[in-house]
Amino acid sequence: MKLQDLDIIITSPPAPGWGGRYWILVKVTTDTGITGWGECYASSVGPDAMTHVIRDVFERHMADENPENIELMFRRVYSSGFTQRPDLTVMGAFSGLEIACWDILGKDRDRPVHALIGGRLNDKIRAYTYLYPQKHHPLPDFWASADMAAEVAVSLVEQGYTAVKFDPAGPYTIRAGHMPSLHDIETSQAFCRKIRDAVGPRADLLFGTHGQFSTGGAIRMGQAIEQFSPLWFEEPIPPDAVEEMAKVARAVRIPVATGERLTTKAEFAQVLRAGAANIVQPALGRSGGIWETKKIATLAEVYNAQVAPHLYAGPIEWAANVQLAATLPNILMCETIETPFHDALIKSSITIENGYVNVPTAPGLGIDVDEALARAHPLTDDGLHLQMQQDPISYHAQNLFAGGAPVKDQT
Repeated sequence: MKLQDLDIIITSPPAPGWGGRYWILVKVTTDTGITGWGECYASSVGPDAMTHVIRDVFERHMADENPENIELMFRRVYSSGFTQRPDLTVMGAFSGLEIACWDILGKDRDRPVHALIGGRLNDKIRAYTYLYPQKHHPLPDFWASADMAAEVAVSLVEQGYTAVKFDPAGPYTIRAGHMPSLHDIETSQAFCRKIRDAVGPRADLLFGTHGQFSTGGAIRMGQAIEQFSPLWFEEPIPPDAVEEMAKVARAVRIPVATGERLTTKAEFAQVLRAGAANIVQPALGRSGGIWETKKIATLAEVYNAQVAPHLYAGPIEWAANVQLAATLPNILMCETIETPFHDALIKSSITIENGYVNVPTAPGLGIDVDEALARAHPLTDDGLHLQMQQDPISYHAQNLFAGGAPVKDQT
């Protein structure tokens, strides 16, 4: 069996648009007619340019190879062009292709992916989700309203969720880490207080920041909210400053989480070795794929750290996250995004019950992809998957963060 054909689909989720402006889906077919699906979480360059990167990685390092040879293909890609170091764009391309290889292998053997990478330890995975606005919530007011956030949190807890994530501390910018404004500290405290009062002990609070603070600013913000006992303080400073993040971890009584912008065990090892985080958040469409992220999870286990796979993408990456999570002794939880489009794209083949993801037992990733639906929603703008604000934050008023991507017209 050899990898033979590659097709790349750029699909843009319709309103409300959660999960990013677009998803990069890859469809890989073998010479025996087996098709595997993967998703590349790569957004440093535009999707048109990224399709050329994905095709180059496939044709140069993977075409005509046995899909079993995951390690060989990883070493080729990781070493490409005399590098042997993490490359966010190239590894993003490989990650989605690698996920497709596992989907192929599972289908070929009539076994779910988790059965091929250590077996199922967990039948269901604790889920968490972001506090997205409901249809009756006005925008952009929602992003600065602790009362509206608490209302959404209560509705999610009533569905069974035991953890909710929010990031009221303002937008991420292209600038270096900044000191939070007093407005943003006050808003963050209000969100934590209102949500904690609303849900009580029924749900953990997950506080996100998207790496926007200076070291001192992160410590200041963390100490301001630690009274509410969040389960984590996510990416408090830019991800490359590992020793500085370790200073935050030592100064704040909230577990630090990081990883959505990191790739391969090389970068995660630095974080764990420095004590910069106790929770790692690899995005499997970027971190190197399923096998490389299994290694990352093993490193985390050695450091007594837990794994919480990140998701701001489509349901194929989510399916890979779930397959890996089923095998991990140190899984904490998995991020989920529940929209009608996420569900329809995989024909409801993964379900959430009472706040837990049911691990699918069907072959491969355990999903049934609606290819026609993916193709029916092409990208029509030129924005990147996520974009950072150029202007500095304001110190005169609240800074609104619009949840990662603009909401599409729902009318």
